[in-house]
Amino acid sequence: MANNSGKDLVEILETFKLQLTELKKDGIDFIPKALENTKQERLSVLESSIAGCPKCKLCKTRTNIVFGTGNPQASLLFVGEAPGEKEDQQGEPFVGRAGQLLTKMIEAMGFSRQEVYICNVIKCRPPSNRNPEADEIAACEPFLKQQLAIIKPKVIVGLGTYACQTLLKTTDAMSKFRGQWHSYDGIDFMPTFHPAYLLRNPSAKKIVWQDLQEVILKLKS
Repeated sequence: MANNSGKDLVEILETFKLQLTELKKDGIDFIPKALENTKQERLSVLESSIAGCPKCKLCKTRTNIVFGTGNPQASLLFVGEAPGEKEDQQGEPFVGRAGQLLTKMIEAMGFSRQEVYICNVIKCRPPSNRNPEADEIAACEPFLKQQLAIIKPKVIVGLGTYACQTLLKTTDAMSKFRGQWHSYDGIDFMPTFHPAYLLRNPSAKKIVWQDLQEVILKLKS
């Protein structure tokens, strides 16, 4: 019941904001600023709506739901696959070894971690860091879609096979679409390798840096 109520509230807030926008177009600009819900407020409502989520079997093994972190106004957003052990413990995405590498990648692009937004397709850690399963992705994907709809970044970078396959609605291998521009709901989308893959295959860092340079150019355009 609480989850449905939270989802309904997000939809109400979205509708209300559209109505405010239309009124302003008509020259009605006396609406109190306090009534204009911010992206951070909408994200907070969404995060609250999934607290205690029981929609898949991961609810039985998780320590924390890992919602997302960063700047709600970000022009650049990174989507990974699922939380790992440290993320599950701390409730924040990309804080382990792969996260440390992602932070270095972000800084090499000229941003701080606080300037971008980071989240995962799956909000709960799969046991033993196994790959996400189809029913888990299906349960969590609506939350991700709402996050992306609220933030509306200029560019999304997909990190890893499962994140990219989920957003691109494909079962193709990474080799088929990595490093090529795609579109997700009108947002430019760049698929690349997950930082964890780079830790296992350091030679791929050069390829990923090429992908990220394309992202830098896109953000400047």
